[in-house]
Formats: sequence, structure tokens, C-alpha cells
Amino acid sequence: MPITKSWLLSCSCLLLGLCVPAFSQDTIKIGEFGSLTGDNASYGVSQNQGIQMAVEEINNSGGVLGKKLDLTVEDNQTKQGQTTTIVRKLISQDHVVALLGEVASSKTLEAAPVAQEAKIPLIATGATNPKVTQVGDYVFRVCFIDDFQAVVIARFVLEKLHKTKVAFMSDVKQDYSVGLTHFAKDYLEKNGGQVVKEQSYSSGDKDFRAQLTDIKSANPDVILITGYYPEASLIIREARQLGIKAAFAGGDGWDGASLIPVGGKAIEGSYFSNHFSTEDKSAAVQQFVEKYKKKYNKLPDAFAALGYDSVNLLADAIKRAGSTDPEKVRDAIAGTKDFPAVTGKITINPERNANKSAVIITIKNGALHYFETIEPKST
Repeated sequence: MPITKSWLLSCSCLLLGLCVPAFSQDTIKIGEFGSLTGDNASYGVSQNQGIQMAVEEINNSGGVLGKKLDLTVEDNQTKQGQTTTIVRKLISQDHVVALLGEVASSKTLEAAPVAQEAKIPLIATGATNPKVTQVGDYVFRVCFIDDFQAVVIARFVLEKLHKTKVAFMSDVKQDYSVGLTHFAKDYLEKNGGQVVKEQSYSSGDKDFRAQLTDIKSANPDVILITGYYPEASLIIREARQLGIKAAFAGGDGWDGASLIPVGGKAIEGSYFSNHFSTEDKSAAVQQFVEKYKKKYNKLPDAFAALGYDSVNLLADAIKRAGSTDPEKVRDAIAGTKDFPAVTGKITINPERNANKSAVIITIKNGALHYFETIEPKST
């Protein structure tokens, strides 16, 4: 009989030459990939801490189907192209039955085709670009998506801030930023807003004087920065140095450890959409916050909460499937309804996205504060 890849994956060969089917193992192997180092390390570290905490809690409570979760973690170093390599390794060498990650949409879009081809379920944590789950029926997410988030931001600008003249700063290297700008711009222009200027930058840029000088000439009421926290904090700080008085707003990509330390006083009074707030008074959120503080000696951000939720949703799906067979787990994830997650009740819709609420966060007195919750419109 020829030795095929599927044959190799179906068994674990012992030194004595015996072949033990993978499903007889006493652990359930799951894989996590994320940006644990590099420019977006804040995201990856938070995701990992949330995932690790959930895995420990589940294992301490008896595991899933009587087996402990065995987590293998890989770092893509915030480098384009690296995710493809490490996800292939998690599947072919570590033989994981499911994958968790990533926060960045561009990195998740590298992983998704690999998972889909191997028919291994992937649950994205914070990847909000709509294209992520369009890759195939094995790709899911526990976060909201950008067409919803963009409308949340745009509506907030028009209806709460009562501003109509808007400028955009978009990161052309990030699918997340490009998509968020597209959806927010479309909503604004259809609902009484005026896009007075658009400028772009690339991840890693440090100087934005030319773009901001051009934007200043258009005298916008609000500047929407649709990229990630490392650049957002620098842009806002430089904008204030140039005398720009506009309000600033953005998406969940702003939620990073250096946002306030780097932005300083310049970032006071800014707003961004996010997945949850530590100030939420619900018992589930406050219990999670206290456990996280006790374990890591700091408050969790949204990506820690999403990582935590991804593990618990996966564990729930495996229990409902009664199996670690990837196809059965996939079907169980797809059938998730009203799952009580920390970041809000999750129902997986037919497009494999999470129907859930968003919150608006404001920055005041050097800290993040809850402003309001926006629920998805009923269909």
C-alpha cells in the first residue's frame, strides 16, 4: 500500500512499529498563531494571554470530552508571509484539529487558504476584514466585521459628534485599514457626510507631516485613522503639533498598549470602536477582568477577551460535536447560537461571521473609558 499524506496524518507511529490512530491520543491538539513579536506584538501577546488563560481554565475543569487541550503557539513576528509557513507547520507537523488567530486581517488572510485546503477549522480572533471568512467554509471569527464596524464609526461621527466634514488616513499595507476606509466612506457619503480629503501611509512610517499638512488645508471636523495603534498615536501627536484641531476617531486597531503612552495628551478626547470594555458591568465581563488582572497584573484589552472567547467557543463546539473530527467540529462551530462570550453573545451566521454588538471607547484622563454600545441592526 502506498504511504500517502492522509495515511501519515491518521496515525502516530511508535518506536515498536505499532500504529496508534490520532483520535486515541489523550489530548486535543489546537494551534495558535499571532504576532507575538514585531510592530504589532501588543495584539499577539494579548491574544495569547487570553487563549492561555482559557486553556488553563478548561483543563483545570476536566478538559473537553475527558481530554486536556494541548496548545501549540507560533509567532509570525508581524512579518508578511510568515503566517503561511507557521500555519502549514501547525497542521502538517503538530497535527492540530483547529486553529486560533489572528488579530490582523492581512495575516489571517494568509492562514485561511491553508486551513481551508487542509479542512482544519480556523477561528479568527480579531480579523475584521469581510474577506477573511469568504475564503471558505472552514473559516470563522468571533469578532464583528468591518462593514458593521465602519458603519458604527461613521454613524457615531454623524449622529453623536454631529460632524460632517471628514478626512481619512489609511494604511495601504493593511487589508483591515483599506476595507474600513471603504465602508466608512461609503456610509458617510450616502448619509450627509462630506469626505474632504484622503491620505495614505504605510505600516512602520514615522513621519506624517506631508499628509497632515494636506489634510489641514481642507479643514476637516474629524479625521478618521483606520489603521493600527503604532501609527495612529504618532499621527495624532504630530497633527496636534501642526495645530490641527479636528477630532480623531478610528477602529478597533487602535486598541494597543502604546496608544496612550505614545499619543500622550494629544490623544485625549479621541474615540474608537471596539469589541468590549472593561467598564462593562455585566457579571461575565467583570469576572473575566478580575481573573485576568490576578493572572497578568494588568487590565485585559479587547484582543485578550477575543482570544479567551475563541477557545471557549471552540471547546463548546467540540463538546457539541462529541468528536475532534475536523469536519464535525466545523459543523458544530457553524451551528453556534447565542454563545455567552465575554465580548458579547455570539451567533455564527451563514457567512461564518459573529453577529454581535460593538462599543465606542473614548480616551479621557489618560485612560480608556466606555462611551456607548451599538447593537447590530436586526434583519
